[in-house]
Amino acid sequence: MSQTFRPFPKGANAMNDMTGTVTDIMNALGAKARLAARDLANAPTEQKDKALSEAAKAMRASADTILEANAKDIAKGKEEGMTEAFLDRLTLSRDRIEAIAAGLDAIVRLPDPVGSIMAGWDRPNGLHIERVRTPLGVIGVIYESRPNVTADAGALCLKAGNASILRGGSDSYHSSRAIHACLVAGLESAGLPADCIQIVPTTDRAAVGEMLKGLGGNLDVIVPRGGKGLVGRVQSEARVPVFSHLEGICHVYIDKEADPAKAEDITVNAKMRRTGICGAAETLLIDRAVADTLGKSVLQALSKSGCLIRGTTEIQALLPAAELANEEDWSTEYLDAIISAKLVDGVDGAIDHIAHYSSNHTESIITEDQSAADKFLKEVDSAIVMHNASTQFADGGEFGMGAEIGIATGRMHARGPVGLEQLTSFKYRVHGSGQTRP
Repeated sequence: MSQTFRPFPKGANAMNDMTGTVTDIMNALGAKARLAARDLANAPTEQKDKALSEAAKAMRASADTILEANAKDIAKGKEEGMTEAFLDRLTLSRDRIEAIAAGLDAIVRLPDPVGSIMAGWDRPNGLHIERVRTPLGVIGVIYESRPNVTADAGALCLKAGNASILRGGSDSYHSSRAIHACLVAGLESAGLPADCIQIVPTTDRAAVGEMLKGLGGNLDVIVPRGGKGLVGRVQSEARVPVFSHLEGICHVYIDKEADPAKAEDITVNAKMRRTGICGAAETLLIDRAVADTLGKSVLQALSKSGCLIRGTTEIQALLPAAELANEEDWSTEYLDAIISAKLVDGVDGAIDHIAHYSSNHTESIITEDQSAADKFLKEVDSAIVMHNASTQFADGGEFGMGAEIGIATGRMHARGPVGLEQLTSFKYRVHGSGQTRP
């Protein structure tokens, strides 16, 4: 059934005079983004950087306005019984606004991938061929709770030469709009179309459905940022490519040749540094050969750090405080101070378990045996595989890539942290001197 669009109040943003059905409005956004993308694809680095720098200045100057908008979202969240964890994600402060602005400044300092030559070669007939980075086009970003994603996503897409359409959650409705206004101010200061970064002007869920359909062929990629429900819906319903991960069921495997100090430090950090991020370890695998020694000490270290352990009967024998795990635990992303644990028969046993239960996000082996590490890194088919390092390093910033728009676990195009380079495609430039093909 056709739905009537209810626009923002007058003056809320540049689209306040639009009327029509949700389908009409969303397709109009797509068409405007496509036109803006053509201008943006050819914009020099200096112009894009000026837009981001001016947006950061606007963010700092508009701190009071952003906080007022955020207060409305917080009040609504409390009325609706939002949990403390979600309220914390939603809450902005002057320090957090400064961090968002600093993030924009950091993206300015990143190298512009657009136009860079990925490879070049000469053919026997004299043709010179180059593979050159180009923008993807129009990127849709659908996200929940965190209003800072409005700035992060819009800025990354902009620097990579892509127009973006942002659809934040209804819980951050006012905050996201206030932040978006700063991005638009930056675009206009730099002489770029305001439509380079658009925000969906309604909380109607039908708007998400329209984005998943592709907005009349104008949306090239969708990036979902949020919980399993949102990502699962996008992955199952989207008619355009998706950069995402459904879950972060990350594993740490302690090999029989692991250094004891490294094993304890890495495992506790991988689980407990921040339990609610996608790179947090959710399953601990221990080589059966060191169960009574190293395995027991690592389990005790985890327990002492405040982590609840759910394990097999063998794990319970090593740590009586452990709860008995069930089949569901091996495929559960806890996002909490809980970890599942079991003993395995060496690196082959670890690889087999990971192949069956992993979400293909991040896995780590702790060992001083280089051959075991090489086997693990080669045979584990996840986006990120590590040797003697915490899974919490699964982050674009930690990889030296700067900001990221998310982690992708698919096998096509982008995999792992999705930063500026991953937000580009490429084309071939062929230079001739009159060659014709016989």
